[in-house]
Amino acid sequence: MKHILFSILIISAISCKQSKKIENEDIQPTIVETKKYPETISKVFKTHGGLDVWNDMKSLSFTMPKPDGNEITTVNLKNRKSRIEMPNHSIGFDGKAVWLLNKDTIAYKGNPKFYYNLMFYFYAMPFVLADNGIHYENVTALEFDGKQYPGIKISYESGVGESSDDEYIMYYDPETFQMTWLGYTVTYFSKEKSKDFHYIKYNEWQHVNGLLLPKTIQWYNVVDGKITEKRNDVEFIDVMVSKEKPDSTVFVKPENSELVE
Repeated sequence: MKHILFSILIISAISCKQSKKIENEDIQPTIVETKKYPETISKVFKTHGGLDVWNDMKSLSFTMPKPDGNEITTVNLKNRKSRIEMPNHSIGFDGKAVWLLNKDTIAYKGNPKFYYNLMFYFYAMPFVLADNGIHYENVTALEFDGKQYPGIKISYESGVGESSDDEYIMYYDPETFQMTWLGYTVTYFSKEKSKDFHYIKYNEWQHVNGLLLPKTIQWYNVVDGKITEKRNDVEFIDVMVSKEKPDSTVFVKPENSELVE
């Protein structure tokens, strides 16, 4: 499924927001009082299980099936340390730096620093939109197949993450307040603010330990700013979210790995 990964990287070149690095694993970087959120996004959080439940969780893992083998992501939700296991490579973030482990002679063709939390950020929607340093703004609804989806635009304070000029728009079902679409811009590579939005449809959800989390998401092509046909699907299986924090040794840089600058 390498072609799908490359498609994702091409159409979804996005700087996933890395919360400020925190050494104490018991500190939750995303806690903000619910009363500070706009009413609409608070309702979306509630529909998906609520921030209180999310903030109680300390670990998250999910698997993306691919033809050349499963890709397994494990994240410490309190400090956002992470590890991605692939058949030929491992990528990790130990809280300070990103590392890459080549398991054989096949070179990793992507950008580990870009990719290490990319799918986590997409997967942890809508809850990552509760992170600190975010501004919210209601925007024009998205129309698709004759239905209107109200939108909430998310922007970041300067210095938040590696690409604070990134912008997102979360679109939700006005009847259920369930997240349905995500629009996003790309600034990781260009380092410049963009007006070109890419779109993901959150097609299926699954209940996991009190939370409503993605089961399948779909990338769509965009022509002249308009969503056209579906491009590809990404499935998530073996999802685990727990109040138990993961083993800290999982994220430690292996001796034979290399740091990514």
